[in-house]
Amino acid sequence: MQQTMSNGSLSLPTSVNGAKPPFTRPTANFPPSVWGDRFLSYVPTNAETDSHIQQAKLLKEDVRKSLVSPIDHTNFSFKLNFIDSVQRLGVSYHFEYEIDSVLCQIYDISTKDNNIIAHSDHLYHTALLFRLLRQHGYRISSSIFCKFQDQTGKFKESLANDIEGMLSLFEAAGLRCHGEDMLEEAHKFSFEQLMKFITTQLNCSHGVRVQHSLKQSLRRGLPRLEATYYMSFYEEDPSHDEKLLAFAKLDFNMLQELHLKEVSSITKWWTKDLNVSTNLPFTRDRIVECCFWILGVYFEPQYSRWITTKVIALASTIDDLYDAYGTIDELELFTSAIERWDICCLVALPKYMQLCYRTILDVYEEIEQEMRKQGKVYFMKYAKKEMKRLVQAHMAEARWCHTNHIPTMEEYMEVRGMSSGYPLLITLSFLGMEDTTEEVLIWAMNEPVIIAASTAISRIMDDIVGYEFEQQREHVVSSIYCYMKQHKVSRECAIEELQKLVENAWKDINDACLAPTQVPMTFLMRALNFARVIDVLYKDEDNYTNAGGIMKVHIESLLVKKMSL
Repeated sequence: MQQTMSNGSLSLPTSVNGAKPPFTRPTANFPPSVWGDRFLSYVPTNAETDSHIQQAKLLKEDVRKSLVSPIDHTNFSFKLNFIDSVQRLGVSYHFEYEIDSVLCQIYDISTKDNNIIAHSDHLYHTALLFRLLRQHGYRISSSIFCKFQDQTGKFKESLANDIEGMLSLFEAAGLRCHGEDMLEEAHKFSFEQLMKFITTQLNCSHGVRVQHSLKQSLRRGLPRLEATYYMSFYEEDPSHDEKLLAFAKLDFNMLQELHLKEVSSITKWWTKDLNVSTNLPFTRDRIVECCFWILGVYFEPQYSRWITTKVIALASTIDDLYDAYGTIDELELFTSAIERWDICCLVALPKYMQLCYRTILDVYEEIEQEMRKQGKVYFMKYAKKEMKRLVQAHMAEARWCHTNHIPTMEEYMEVRGMSSGYPLLITLSFLGMEDTTEEVLIWAMNEPVIIAASTAISRIMDDIVGYEFEQQREHVVSSIYCYMKQHKVSRECAIEELQKLVENAWKDINDACLAPTQVPMTFLMRALNFARVIDVLYKDEDNYTNAGGIMKVHIESLLVKKMSL
């Protein structure tokens, strides 16, 4: 099958007798990559010189000593602030054991039956203590905030002038679960007060930080990205710890070098080995954005990111194959080939599908070799099953589109949730973690609440921002249309109700991260971070498809700009 470029998209395939088939492909004409060959070659910088490595080692020990020094009533507040700063600066992965130990001590001395008993009338410290313990999985009661309410159950208006307290309360309320009216009220009250503050006192020292927090909540922000913002705020704080700040900057730059090596390797595979922009011009050329996505899921050096990064790039291509180019008959062939998982299926596929199919099998072979080294080759049956479920969901959608079927919301979320790629990607992310067991993979594939919630956030937020663009061409209906049709409501009303589902999904995630957890926290963090990527990239528009705006800024923050030492 011969293909040539025609006005930026593939020309239609010709049949054996040279006649054009009687259909028009629903091509999307996605914007091209904004990066060119910017990340194709990796050139080491001086971020990893021997002196920097040695300096970081000494500073790390100083930070560790500050963390493990004994706690008493004189330094209790200092400890809370120090742990918070270590986490926000993105270096807590160096001190997981120490932070576990300190927070356990703090829990023992400041709570009883999960109620905070430490007597502080300071809203800032109370909310910080609550948040740090909740973030760590302790099921702390929100009743501690009663003392900041008046007799009518409303938060005291006098608190409004305590901007640090309001910000701390706002961040604590980000960890609310279902049925926590106290935290709902705390969120509403703190949000309103902070909004008033930035409209009247924007130029004061807290203005920029408050503005950032309102735009991107701490709970839903990407830790590595948030660290880049927090570093500037922390540096301006006169009480900041010089050694902690110096260590965080050195560590950021050294870790960035590792990330750049990885991005260069993946970019070569995509642009040189596969030559995607030429061979598959109907798909979004977003390999650098895929690298950023998975850095959002885990940036720490102990994780093997290449597996999930290659798979998310493939999942994106498959999405465009089904959504933006393939005909129904071609898609049936491709789905059948994936289900059979056999290189012999290649000959039955159109030429443009052959590259995609072969690449899937090749990447999985590469993953299998890695799993074999770890004595975990049996993990591959789960990885293959998830890929099959992904294409089967895409095929179900294609059939809906072909027959103009409008599913119920329940049908829609089941199929379109799977085709979002999140069940596949969250499960595959565990293959990049050495602690993964077969039990964890079995758990992941049985629709646990946290993966279902992360998937729902992905599907709905993508639908809301992508609605206009996708309706410009033949495309499967969105959750907005399904909801409008099923409940006989307006588009605005449907979006409002879907946004409530997103909020409920966040409460599900928060609850799933509290003890007792179904699996260790390190695995729950992957599902949480996948949801965070969506919150960061899909709040106002689809910044993956339209990657020239905020996505570009974020990538520059993590992969281009260095921290000044």
